[in-house]
Amino acid sequence: MIPAKADHPVRFFRAIPKKIRPAMHIVLVEPEIPHNTGAAGRLALATGSTLHLVKPLGFSLDEKSVRRAGLDYWKEVDLRVWETFEEFLAAHPGARLWLLSTKAKKSLWDTSFSEGDFLVFGPETRGLPESWLDQRALRIPMRKDSTRSLNLATAVAIVLYEAQRQVGTLT
Repeated sequence: MIPAKADHPVRFFRAIPKKIRPAMHIVLVEPEIPHNTGAAGRLALATGSTLHLVKPLGFSLDEKSVRRAGLDYWKEVDLRVWETFEEFLAAHPGARLWLLSTKAKKSLWDTSFSEGDFLVFGPETRGLPESWLDQRALRIPMRKDSTRSLNLATAVAIVLYEAQRQVGTLT
């Protein structure tokens, strides 16, 4: 279960100069498909965001695998890898988390993002556990008769760019 403190603004970045503080954080919990993670890494790099990966991963991040996947930009990504979601949470006390799920009631468009927010996405095949979904859970609006969900990389892009549009961190 996610601690209640997660609604408070991010505090641990305040002492870091704004120009090097990440605008947003992309958190992929147990990602399964390497191409989605690679695309999220490219998004992080393009937007000045940090990419957090929570194990277990459905692929290897060793140098040979990354090179084979053609991720020549990967070494430039601000990447953090966590053994568990609990370890991730413990390292970010007071972080403001937004949990993305097709099962959420609140629309992405009804949310006010702040610089330094954490955008949390679950595994491609099952999403985040329903027990985590609370007032911080968001969904991307879609037609009711449409596909069951969007590709993870597409979902990350939609949410990340809306968050950054709101906080004005991109030029």
